Amino acid sequence: MINAEQRKLLHKYVVYDMAVQSLQRDYKVIENLKMSKVYLPILDKLLDDISQECYNSKRLLAKDKIRIVKWEKNSEYFSDLTVATAGEDLVLTYANMALKTQVEKLLINHQDK
Repeated sequence: MINAEQRKLLHKYVVYDMAVQSLQRDYKVIENLKMSKVYLPILDKLLDDISQECYNSKRLLAKDKIRIVKWEKNSEYFSDLTVATAGEDLVLTYANMALKTQVEKLLINHQDK
């Protein structure tokens, strides 16, 4: 079982991990743009910052023996996250649109810094 603090950290990790994945996909597209030299340094900085935060969150979770086992899309609207803990496995359900919105907010906030 995980406590509230660990659940908060796990959620933070999920959002950061999704942000990294989104940025990596977008990076491939932006490389092919004519103005890629303008956009790539911005994306590189953002990706470095987000990746570091993601790594730190994952490391803190690993200290508590918490890891993500599987991410499974149930439907168009919801996904299940299977999390292994020291005691038992948990299945957490996430709303896809809510996660997408949180990732967008995270990226905008990091960009503004």
